[in-house]
Amino acid sequence: MKKFFAFATLVIALAGCNPKPNAKKLKNPNAKVDSIQIAFNAFLEEYYQVNLKMNPLQATGMGDNRYNNLLPNFLSDEFKAESKNFNQSTLEGLNNFSKENLSKTQQLSYDVLQWTCEMNLAEMEFSSDLTPINQMWTLNLSFGQLASGQGAQPFNTVEDYNNWLQRVDGYLLWLQSTKTKMQEGIAQNYVLPKSLIKKVIPQLKAMITQKAEDHLFYMPINNLPSSFTEDEKATLTEAFKSMIEEKLVPTYQDLHQFVSTTYLAAGRETSGISDVPNGEAEYQFRIKKYTTTNMTAQEVHQLGLDEVERISKEMEKVKSQVGFEGDLKAFFDFVRTNKKLMPYTDAQQIIDNFNQIHETIKPQVAKLFDKTPKTGFEVRRTEAFREASSSAEYNQGSKDGTRPGIFYVPIPDASQYNVFSDEALFLHEAIPGHHFQVSLTQENEELPEFRKTLWYSAYGEGWALYTESLGEELGLYTDPYQYFGMLGMEMHRAIRLVVDPGMHVMGWSREKAIQYSLDNEAEPEASIISEIERYMANPGQALSYKVGQLKILELRAKAEKALGDQFDIKEFHNQVLETGCIPLALLEAKIDNWVAEASK
Repeated sequence: MKKFFAFATLVIALAGCNPKPNAKKLKNPNAKVDSIQIAFNAFLEEYYQVNLKMNPLQATGMGDNRYNNLLPNFLSDEFKAESKNFNQSTLEGLNNFSKENLSKTQQLSYDVLQWTCEMNLAEMEFSSDLTPINQMWTLNLSFGQLASGQGAQPFNTVEDYNNWLQRVDGYLLWLQSTKTKMQEGIAQNYVLPKSLIKKVIPQLKAMITQKAEDHLFYMPINNLPSSFTEDEKATLTEAFKSMIEEKLVPTYQDLHQFVSTTYLAAGRETSGISDVPNGEAEYQFRIKKYTTTNMTAQEVHQLGLDEVERISKEMEKVKSQVGFEGDLKAFFDFVRTNKKLMPYTDAQQIIDNFNQIHETIKPQVAKLFDKTPKTGFEVRRTEAFREASSSAEYNQGSKDGTRPGIFYVPIPDASQYNVFSDEALFLHEAIPGHHFQVSLTQENEELPEFRKTLWYSAYGEGWALYTESLGEELGLYTDPYQYFGMLGMEMHRAIRLVVDPGMHVMGWSREKAIQYSLDNEAEPEASIISEIERYMANPGQALSYKVGQLKILELRAKAEKALGDQFDIKEFHNQVLETGCIPLALLEAKIDNWVAEASK
């Protein structure tokens, strides 16, 4: 870390800049400001490079292959100390610059970086590393995607294969550390709820095979490039078999034994994070992290209740439109069990349906957007090893566009797959939701590199939920059930505002949260259970969607009112998307400035 800030100090010195220069004393103050801005750009670039090396999986995900062999032990004291020093030193480095000497884009970068480092440091005050594995979010699941050879980790050269073997060694250290951390968690009464532990156990067991050839981590060997020599193929095959049989499977056996016995016995019967040490303070921090606001749990909960009531009234209109007799709860049961809405027998039919939705909106996209990504896009089925506990998701493409963005759809049983929300789901996870937002950010040459990889859920998920409301303009929602599906998706996010703080600080049980969801939305019970347990695994994350969506809708309405006939929906979308992920307060300030300038 010292090397990084020695570099930043050197750049400032070479630029001849003083943190707060007196322009009256300078012969050419513009040249001085230019030098400061050059130095600031260099500072941001060095921050980005150091951060990538510290987080090599992020680099791999972007298509930067320099660190494909590395995987630090994120749970180690050494890594945490290094991370703390990095964030503190970055804040010190920022103090060398006065914002008035920076361009508007740089000033926003300054604010974003300051927010990021301050939140990273604040998070270190809590003990979430004592639950390093859960059924939904943790490294063991994303690493399995890489291991399959179908993710971001390349398997094209012999070096690629050897890089992976080295990275697996790092992963094994992390995997071994998870047991140590969970043992510490037991001692400190900071453990997962039993219901989540029960979902983790089969995920771990799936990684224990009798034959190496049957293991997920063996899949790259099944796809060895034909360009490899026979000796290279034989050497790599033996290395992968040895890695699986002698290292990986024994580690998973030990962890599975521990989690299924000792850790399960120590698991919590309660659902919320308030039941772990310092849990209420941690939840308030997570609200700020995921919504980028200072809302309290009670304010979030009330907002959710208000939104559930509003959306319910819209749902009543659809129920009347299709001629259903009975109350809304009965209509939910009708929709979730209607076999006409489960027309498929094969997973590929579901993938084909999403591709058809894409074809439907293609001619309409230009009406709302004048900037579209160059990065390609695909729909894929979620891998079998994680399908049972997964929800639909988007995985970003590489920064250079050579690897497409991927919309993953879990299809455990095609015959039970209900299509009523597929159009809204595609808009959210794919186009123009996450794929547009993430890809346009990565492709934006005006942004410093570090901002191309940031993720703030309130902005990113808020944008994706906002795009669901664009369906009619994009040629969708002609079927009342698909429109009801859009309302259902919005209701789903409104319910999150109710049940997430309900469980985590208001004493709601898992069962109460499940019942509230069943009473207010048409999702299948199995899906609702998976969702409630998702909120239990990552407190606060689910709040980001609705809070972000409501802010973007508010900003659009404000701009439409202020600009009248001058309002251009394409330009509004440009203004929102061109910043990349930023905290909502910074987005609001940017849109307000744009409206003020446009009004002139």
